Amino acid sequence: MHIKTKLSTLWVVVMLNLIFADILSIIVQLIDQSALEIMGDDVRLTMAIAAVITNIPILMIYFSRVLPYRINRLLNIIAAILTLIFVIGGGSTLPHYLICAGIEVMLLLFIIYSALQWSSTP
Repeated sequence: MHIKTKLSTLWVVVMLNLIFADILSIIVQLIDQSALEIMGDDVRLTMAIAAVITNIPILMIYFSRVLPYRINRLLNIIAAILTLIFVIGGGSTLPHYLICAGIEVMLLLFIIYSALQWSSTP
């Protein structure tokens, strides 16, 4: 499999995992209404930040396929590190999140590893 296809496919898997974890977290929060009361007016800011951060993997699906070698390799490493920080830093100890985050961390580390091993020759 060509490295661009591999990286792009890995980003699809990461994104699906992020969505799945977030959907489950939303369900948990809706059940626990006190979580919504704590956020108060910060809900809009929190959702705006989440929208920016979750767009990193979405954009990487496309960028991994179309960008030239040097910028593609560098952007995959940077995006994976930023996404890794988001997954670990924004996490919770709920069982569903630990499972999804564990898979995401492994995939993101593999993306970093693959990008680092990527040579300019096909």
